[in-house]
Amino acid sequence: MGIKNWKLPISLFSLSPLALVGIASPQVSVHKPVWEAHPPIHIRGNATSSYQSGYTPLQIKTAYGINSTSYTGAGETVAIIDAYGSPTIQSDLNTFDSQFGLPSANVTIAYPDGTPNKTDSGWALETSLDVEWVHALAPDAKILLVVAKSASTSDLVNAINYASSHGAQVVSNSWGGSEFSGETSYDSDFQHQGIVYTASAGDSGAGAEWPAASPYVLSVGGTTLNLNSNGTWQSETAWSDSGGGTSQYESRPAYQNNWQSVVGTQRGIPDVAWDANPSTGVAIYDSTPDQGQSGWFVVGGTSVGAPSWAAMIALADEGRVAAGKNPFSNIQLNTDLYNLAGTTDSTGYETYFHDITSGSNGNPALPGYDLVTGIGSGQMNNLLGALVSAP
Repeated sequence: MGIKNWKLPISLFSLSPLALVGIASPQVSVHKPVWEAHPPIHIRGNATSSYQSGYTPLQIKTAYGINSTSYTGAGETVAIIDAYGSPTIQSDLNTFDSQFGLPSANVTIAYPDGTPNKTDSGWALETSLDVEWVHALAPDAKILLVVAKSASTSDLVNAINYASSHGAQVVSNSWGGSEFSGETSYDSDFQHQGIVYTASAGDSGAGAEWPAASPYVLSVGGTTLNLNSNGTWQSETAWSDSGGGTSQYESRPAYQNNWQSVVGTQRGIPDVAWDANPSTGVAIYDSTPDQGQSGWFVVGGTSVGAPSWAAMIALADEGRVAAGKNPFSNIQLNTDLYNLAGTTDSTGYETYFHDITSGSNGNPALPGYDLVTGIGSGQMNNLLGALVSAP
């Protein structure tokens, strides 16, 4: 069974109005260079008409300890930024929820620059992944799907700014592209109080991508996740296609100072990791045909990690708000995560993270921080509580 590697320009959703709330807003003016992004999603094998394989929400929750917590994302809004979109996203989410016994949810959809003029099957698949897995892991969070009119920098940043000004506590970006000399001018678009931005590290092996390179996002790399027979975490290794490296243009943020021997003077990517290898991929449902295939897919890529970590932040924010604290902003969140990890000789790794020390994307996985899995994947049964308790 082959693996299909999506390297397409981001496209915009053409969304069904049924059970969806359409939102329009004026264009947000940005003066950024023209640039094209792609969704880092990989398909394993062929689609099937009924669910056959791929990790389920329960398996992922069990593996990462999420099902040991009581948080559901209640009261939180997770925004998902994608281009072009899917005309079947609501019905696909309904099918996904029915299969796995999840509560139903309506997707609120916004088009900051107007509705798209086409459907892109690759981005329809990405949309299904993003929406379904945010809902799977944070089932009571509201989902705001913000559809960029194209894969250009201006349209994507307009979508991000729309999400930032319309109630999102977390903004997921499962897309990226080559770094460019003007990328630091975008840093202000990721600096908003009480909002966390996640970004996929990319699926082209060693190297840095934007927006994952921004120090104001939580960058997510990829692993191969293996489970024990009872569904618990057995092992993780670095996925060979995961993005990761040092930025050409962004300087090392203070939260990575303990790891300057790895990152040098530049921003290191990623920060954290999540299952990404399509061989240990997750199940999604997408009825928008792609090359004649539709239905249940098994997918991987660092596209899985950005919405999954976004859901984790929604869970932590739920607990923080209940405790009378403010939701996270990125520098605060990233600082807390790195502080909890500590160093290789601290107890932080064995308590809060899976320190991934084998595998390579061209950069080797190392004890502590590395340029393929960051500080590792989370042991959420412990990590979420620690994040809720953080000042």
